[in-house]
Amino acid sequence: MPGQCPVPGVIIWEETMTDFTNSTRRGLLRGAAALAGASLLPQLAWAADYPSRPLTMIVPWGAGGGTDATARMISALLERKLGQPVNVVNRTGGAGVVGHSAIATAPADGYTLGVVTVEIAMMHHMGLTELTSADYTPLGLMNADSPAVTVSSDAGFADIGALTEAVKASEPGTFKASGTGQGGIWHLALVGWLKSLGLAADHVTWVPSEGSAPAMQDLIAGGIDIVTVSLAETKAMVDAGRAVNLALMSTERASSHPDLPTLTEGGGSNFALATWRGIAGPRDLPPEIGSTIATALSEIAVDPEFTEFMASRGFNISYLEPEAHGQMMQDADAQMADAMTAAGLIQG
Repeated sequence: MPGQCPVPGVIIWEETMTDFTNSTRRGLLRGAAALAGASLLPQLAWAADYPSRPLTMIVPWGAGGGTDATARMISALLERKLGQPVNVVNRTGGAGVVGHSAIATAPADGYTLGVVTVEIAMMHHMGLTELTSADYTPLGLMNADSPAVTVSSDAGFADIGALTEAVKASEPGTFKASGTGQGGIWHLALVGWLKSLGLAADHVTWVPSEGSAPAMQDLIAGGIDIVTVSLAETKAMVDAGRAVNLALMSTERASSHPDLPTLTEGGGSNFALATWRGIAGPRDLPPEIGSTIATALSEIAVDPEFTEFMASRGFNISYLEPEAHGQMMQDADAQMADAMTAAGLIQG
């Protein structure tokens, strides 16, 4: 017969001989649930004890570069936060595919992390890999650098508005630009800007280069008219008075260059783009572990040692917590697909 339970709306059944079968079934179910719960105990204890051994930070790019330097600083500070060594390993090759694959396919136990860069929003569109941002657990965006629109100091353009009007009024191919190889992020920055002006992707001829340094040299020599690379990469020539940054392809001004207007502010369109670096783990990283790392990264983003390091190299700190980091990667994927299609790098 039913009896009253102290919790309103719930009835407790008093067991009789006729209830034996149902009671036994309930007991078995309770036992199964207890066993399932017990099987989770080692995992919960393991997560609570995290980290109990050294971690690996995978960098998809070579030693000595900006991504490598940023990763090593973050790893050193993460080491202090977590109390375990964080070993940086450069896994290069395949235009970033090798390293990004190593991060995505690592065990989802929190002991292998990595730096994911803007290329993860580009590589699969080019057929280089099937990896996308969905193959990672985003833990925090740490850096984003938008390209500047840079001209030589004797080009005669007072501001971005003057250059924009000159480009729009020019015949296709009149202006030449550079900053990286064909289809690289800085090439796509130019394409995106031209599209936002209602111009064809090749209205300004792209001259492929081996990087920003030779592009800046070519700008000063008069071989090209425009360079679209990061502020850090223009610094030497700008400081020497040989080049001028006219605007930044960003939604906000850079903390390192507060006087430099954005494209929107200067009347050069509302286009914005950035190359970025974030920390991520493999997909399905346990939430408790992800939270531990994310909290440490949020503290590192405002750590004076980190902010001074980034400022000294001209890198812009742009921190986003995990959810926003993940959304940003999805948005970047769509933006890159649009720009790459316009540039004729992918079909459809």
